Amino acid sequence: MPTTFAYKVRDTSGKLVTGQLEADNTALVVSKLREMGLTPISVDKANSGFKREITIPGLGNRVKLKEVAVFSRQFATMIDSGLTLTRSLAILVGQTTNKHFAGVIDRVRADVESGLSLSQALDRHPKQFPRLYVSMVRAGETGGSLDQTLLQLATTLEKQVELRGKVRSAMTYPVSVMALVLVILAIMLVVIVPIFKKMYESLGSHLPVPTQVLVSISNLAVVLVPVLLGVGIVGLFVFRRWVATDRGRLAWDSFKLRLPIAGALARKTAITRFAGTLSTLMRNGVPLLEALDITRGTVNNAVVARAIEAAAEGAQRGEPLTQALAQHPVFPYMVVQMIGVGEETGAVDDMLAKVAQFYEQEVEATINSLTSILEPLMVVVLGSVVGSIVICLYLPMFDIYKAVGNS
Repeated sequence: MPTTFAYKVRDTSGKLVTGQLEADNTALVVSKLREMGLTPISVDKANSGFKREITIPGLGNRVKLKEVAVFSRQFATMIDSGLTLTRSLAILVGQTTNKHFAGVIDRVRADVESGLSLSQALDRHPKQFPRLYVSMVRAGETGGSLDQTLLQLATTLEKQVELRGKVRSAMTYPVSVMALVLVILAIMLVVIVPIFKKMYESLGSHLPVPTQVLVSISNLAVVLVPVLLGVGIVGLFVFRRWVATDRGRLAWDSFKLRLPIAGALARKTAITRFAGTLSTLMRNGVPLLEALDITRGTVNNAVVARAIEAAAEGAQRGEPLTQALAQHPVFPYMVVQMIGVGEETGAVDDMLAKVAQFYEQEVEATINSLTSILEPLMVVVLGSVVGSIVICLYLPMFDIYKAVGNS
């Protein structure tokens, strides 16, 4: 026997609509509502206190991008299976192991249940759901393709995680090796060399010139290492405060782009983020000016962000996107030309997607090249530093053995 269900939905204009339908089960009600072009919020048995709903997992303050991507993919699957927004969110709250994340998701569920749209509920948690996320969800709600939009978001976030991991792996090795070199150097100069110095003084042996130079450096290091350590900590604090300012961030990002190999990597990474994000937003119907403004905050480079801002100002005046981008050398000629072709053919989003794919491959190639160069270089540096100190320490031993042999 059919059961009467009370429902809450949003129409294509985002307006909250309530009503009732008769069906055998909740899934059939949801299916009918979706066929009508409506987005189901909740479906309950009429005059029943038990609510048949599910929930979307949202992000917590300390939620990783990977967790957000998993949440988006699971949420999309649930919506595509006919579950309502609130029911999906409730289920995902129970599935997440991150308690803070689960709490945010639960608050999103409560806001949706109280009448807010999903995008409005997510917008209340900007630290977990950035503007890119909220804007795409809003576009998905308007176009009635929320499940497909969430799948695209999951893919976009997964690519960001992969790109970030590649860049970090490329920089971790040289930084860790250089840190190891400095630690070994400090220990040998401050601890090991003074021990050998006292031993040679007790033997009354004459020190060769290389060993004398090493001892002098050691004497200086004993005094300077604590001072340098303190200055380094203060300098790091001041540097971070400076980089946090607009002027400092612009200067630092400009410097990074001028570095021989790392600069090319930073540039290609920023262009990958720019092209990929803008392509995704435009493909989901986000207006160009809003899409450029959102993209500006995702490139993680102040120089590229300023160029995007200039492009947005030009677009607001009716200028082509390529005209503004061409004035900034940070965008390669090929990128500008491909976007220009997209503007002429009306397929800017497709051309941007191709640019993003090309530069993803370029980033990977640059990282492989950087790693292949730095690995042997770091080994040579570490071996040279340690080997030179050891040779200088043991040079007097040859004179001692010679003197003992002659006696």
